[in-house]
Amino acid sequence: LGKFSPGYNTLPEWEKPKNGFEGLVGDQPPLGFWDPAGYAKDGNVENFKRRREVELKHGRVAMFATIGYIVPEYFKFDGDLSPSSGLKFADVPNGLKALGVVPVAGWAHR
Repeated sequence: LGKFSPGYNTLPEWEKPKNGFEGLVGDQPPLGFWDPAGYAKDGNVENFKRRREVELKHGRVAMFATIGYIVPEYFKFDGDLSPSSGLKFADVPNGLKALGVVPVAGWAHR
């Protein structure tokens, strides 16, 4: 029924107050500006823009970390990682398991 329902026109007209975040990501009809975590609660647009930029940077770092975890599943360097202990690059497991396999001097090497 929508506009033709009996109670539709009895509601008072109300316009949401401006908050400075209009037109930014998260400001979409019919809800308006949506901020469930309350990051924009202080009303400071500069802090909001900084938080948004930091979120993008963290997302990019997470994407690179994911690539760094997936690529070794399919690609291993040829050759020896530690010739003295007979350890080859192909023998090193992926992820945190590598911490127990790679010699300490290998982690400290520059």
